[in-house]
Amino acid sequence: MKDILTAPFLIEFEKTASNMYRLGWDERNGGNISYMLDEKEVAEYLDLNHVIRDIPFAGIQSSSLDARPVAGKIFLVTGTGKYFKNVESDPETNAGIIRIAKDGSHAELLWGYKDGGRFTSELPAHLMSHMARLAVDPENRVVMHCHPTNTLAMTYVHPLDEKSFSHTLWTMSTECVVVFPEGVGVLPWMLCGTDEIGVATAEKMHDFRIVLWTNHGIYGAGKTLDETFGLIETVEKAATIYNIIGTRPILNNISDENMAELIHIFHIEDTVRWDFLDLPEDKKH
Repeated sequence: MKDILTAPFLIEFEKTASNMYRLGWDERNGGNISYMLDEKEVAEYLDLNHVIRDIPFAGIQSSSLDARPVAGKIFLVTGTGKYFKNVESDPETNAGIIRIAKDGSHAELLWGYKDGGRFTSELPAHLMSHMARLAVDPENRVVMHCHPTNTLAMTYVHPLDEKSFSHTLWTMSTECVVVFPEGVGVLPWMLCGTDEIGVATAEKMHDFRIVLWTNHGIYGAGKTLDETFGLIETVEKAATIYNIIGTRPILNNISDENMAELIHIFHIEDTVRWDFLDLPEDKKH
């Protein structure tokens, strides 16, 4: 059996965590990642019949999560209370590989959390988001939660309705409407680590790959670690430009007509939120 520390999926996970820390998205033990792995690939590195221990689902309170829709799925997940900066140097302590039990009530630890730890307290919210995204996109494999500085700052000063927030982000950079044509979902401040915020996030995940937690951070989802990282990175770049501009008058802007041109040339007519743009009908679709 191969050495798990040489597994490409683990190495990529480590580097992603390090990059998120380096960019200031995941200070201290803030943020978490869950990555759904291919069972055949994992079996090259681990004995899937060997369960180290069972871990119940719980955030800051016990969870009523029913994870049967992802029963048997294997996830690589950051640990609760663990610092992203340490994942790359000691993955076996700061992360773990779990399998969702057949009855959907708990997880089986296959590797990691070697100091007796457990997965992030946000795992119930992650699994709810995974289930929501898988219903929309069967190839979804990643959920990332982080605290990008400028996106977080923007939630303090910008109206929180999804149309205006998404539209502002789209106007900050030409690539934005192409990278996240569905816009972003927005939640008001809610207590983290609870089923309530997990349910609310999952509801938004049916329509958006990015959900903003006001005064807290971002939940992002995607097919790969790269895609999800890049999605969050693009939102954060747009928020950075917005904050740099501040209250100065805008002399040159990306118009809705410009965005319609981008939408048509990149053939994203079926995925863009046309209702977030103010355009005559003949410019749509």
